[in-house]
Amino acid sequence: MLVACEFLLEELVKYLETHLIETNSSWLRLRFSHIYKTSFQNNQLQGLQKWCNDIMAKYPDKLFESEDFISLPENALISLIKRDDLQMEERKIWDYVIEWGVAQNPGLSSDPTSWTNENFLALKATLKNCLPFIRFFQMTNDDIVDIVNPYHQILEKNLWDDILKRFLTPNRQISSIILPPRVILTFKLPSRVTEPFSTVINEMHAAEIASWVDKKAEAYSVINNPYEFKLLLRGSRDGFTRESFWNLCDQQTNTVLIIKVNGTDEILGGYNPTFWDKSKGWISCNDSFIFSMKNGTIQSSILSRVKKPQYAIYCFSGYGPQFGSGGDLYMANNFNQINNCYCQYNSYERAIRNTNCVSYFSVSEYEIFQIQKKG
Repeated sequence: MLVACEFLLEELVKYLETHLIETNSSWLRLRFSHIYKTSFQNNQLQGLQKWCNDIMAKYPDKLFESEDFISLPENALISLIKRDDLQMEERKIWDYVIEWGVAQNPGLSSDPTSWTNENFLALKATLKNCLPFIRFFQMTNDDIVDIVNPYHQILEKNLWDDILKRFLTPNRQISSIILPPRVILTFKLPSRVTEPFSTVINEMHAAEIASWVDKKAEAYSVINNPYEFKLLLRGSRDGFTRESFWNLCDQQTNTVLIIKVNGTDEILGGYNPTFWDKSKGWISCNDSFIFSMKNGTIQSSILSRVKKPQYAIYCFSGYGPQFGSGGDLYMANNFNQINNCYCQYNSYERAIRNTNCVSYFSVSEYEIFQIQKKG
């Protein structure tokens, strides 16, 4: 897309933008910071800019409170603060704009009481394109006194005079443009509907997995399951690629992998009490296990604990999650495509599929949960 921009291939640029937004939004969200900066480095990417700003307008703290904020391009900052639907108090917007402007002037103190006239002029020049979008007349009197007055020298004299007039005599006519208040959304809470925590397993499955984690002879009941299952990743939501797995699960501990095998009733999975680390290679573990679960035509569950702890977990960015040497449970990439996953009896006690050789399959859904003790 960027190459198409360089060659001024406008129709191709628009097509690729639309393709990314409409069919790969989860991929864009995983790389949001990079996509956001890149889109504002080329003015041809209007579609991506709007897509990013629609998100940022609703959740501005993700950007304004990030370490990358002060390096934000001016056009990106302006595109946000000019929006009527930016969900942030005006005083906070002013504070962030000042912070950004000061950061663009290396050596400028954060304390305006120590500034020279030249310092104020430098900040005024930096923020000249931002200031017209600050809603000064929507601020409270306390805001004007506390946070605007210390920097009033960067404002045009006529504007500052009008701010003071409105402050002292609210009904007096002024010549400055008064921007409308920002539209702060009120989120209506939906009627409470308890959705299932998983699209693959149920509460009874979760209780059985919990009993395996705690090495109980009898399975926990749904009521006394001591673990909470927190969803980290869902294939249909976040993607079926190794990249989405490592982006969301790298360095996560105490995780349960759940797989719905495409075209069958099979539910497969594995438990990794240690951490996933895409640069680590083999991770030794005594308590990991893999499993298949009772479901539909599958009459009983199979639990297979690790028998070669030194080959319990294999971590490599070129693959997805892998349990055991040779792949007792192995996911390569594009897990929902034919033959990109397989099981092979090797480092764990039992085969979890009814086969003694390599057994290939694809997934229709998979989830990664992090489990932790309740309360």
